[in-house]
Amino acid sequence: MTLPCKAKHWLWPLLLLPLFSLHNSYAQTKTPHAAKPMQCVAFSPYVGTLSPDYGPAPSKQLIDQLLDTLIKKTPFRCIMTYGVLNGLDYTFAAAEARKIKVIAILWIDKDPAVNSQSISKGIAVAKAYPKTIIKLSCGSEVRTRHDYAFDGEISRCLAGLREAGVKQPVTTIDTWWEWCNRSQPCGQTQFGAQVDWIGINIFPWWESIHSSLHTCVPAEKAADFHLARVEEVQRAYPGKEVVITEFGWPNGPDGLSVANKNSGQACVKASQKNQALVVQSTFKKLQAKGITGTVFEAFSENWKPNSEGDVGRYWGICENNAPFACHALTHKP
Repeated sequence: MTLPCKAKHWLWPLLLLPLFSLHNSYAQTKTPHAAKPMQCVAFSPYVGTLSPDYGPAPSKQLIDQLLDTLIKKTPFRCIMTYGVLNGLDYTFAAAEARKIKVIAILWIDKDPAVNSQSISKGIAVAKAYPKTIIKLSCGSEVRTRHDYAFDGEISRCLAGLREAGVKQPVTTIDTWWEWCNRSQPCGQTQFGAQVDWIGINIFPWWESIHSSLHTCVPAEKAADFHLARVEEVQRAYPGKEVVITEFGWPNGPDGLSVANKNSGQACVKASQKNQALVVQSTFKKLQAKGITGTVFEAFSENWKPNSEGDVGRYWGICENNAPFACHALTHKP
C-alpha cells in the first residue's frame, strides 16, 4: 500500500500489444470514460537502502536508471508517483523525456506547512508538465492513516489546485472502503462533489488478513474482487471515472500464508506465481471493462517492513537492487 529469474520472452507479445496500444492513445479530459483505459505502475525510487523516513533523497541518476529499467524490462509507459518534494519532482522531467505519462500524488499528511509546500510545488509541476502529468491526487490514504482528522487539508489542497487553474483532473486517493464511506451498501463521502475522478486502492491480500467483511480472497479470485469493488464504487458515484490506483500481490516471502484475524481462515499465499496471476488477470479484466489500473508497485522497497512486516519488501514487479530484475509480467502463472 502507499508509502508505504530471467524474463521468459515468449510471453512478451501477449502482454505488449494490449499495453502499448493504450499508453499512446490517452487524451486528457475530465469527461468520465472518454479516454481509453491505461495500465500503470506505482513508482517510488526508494530502493536499496533508501528510505523516505530518513537519510538522503533518491538522486536524479537513480530516478533515470529506474525509469530506464521500466522502459527496457516492462511494457509500462504510465506511472503513479508519491510526492513532489525532496527532489522527487525531478521524476516529471525524467518521465517527459521518456514519453511516460504520470498520475502525480501530492503527499498530504499531518504538517500543514509541509502540505502547503506540496500544494505549491504540485501546482508548479502540473503547469510545467501538462502533457506528462495526466491526473493529480491530493494525498493517498490520508483517511486510512489518520481517520477524518485531516479532511480539511485534503479539501484545502483540492481547492488550491482549482484556484490556481490546474487543468488536470484532481482527486484524493484512498481505499475502496473509505470511498464507500465505510458502509455497505457503498455510500458517498464528502469528497464526491469535490473531485473529478475517484482513485481507489484495493488489496485482497490485506482484506483476507484484517477484514471482517471479505475474509477470504485467494489469488485466483483477486481479479474478480478488484472488478467488483470498482463496480460498487461506480454505482455510488455515477458520472465519475473510477480508477484503481493501487492493486497487487506480494511475491514473497515465498510460500508465506497468513490467516484472517477474524475467521482464522488462511486463504492467501505469497509467491511469484500468485503475483503474476493477480497482475496479469486483473489487467486483462480491467482492459475488457475500459478501466484504468495501477499495479503496486514497480520496485520492491526494503524499508516497507517497518510498517508491514516481512511481506512489505516483496510487492514490486521488479527487484529493489541493481540490475533490478523484473518478474510479474513475464512469469507464467
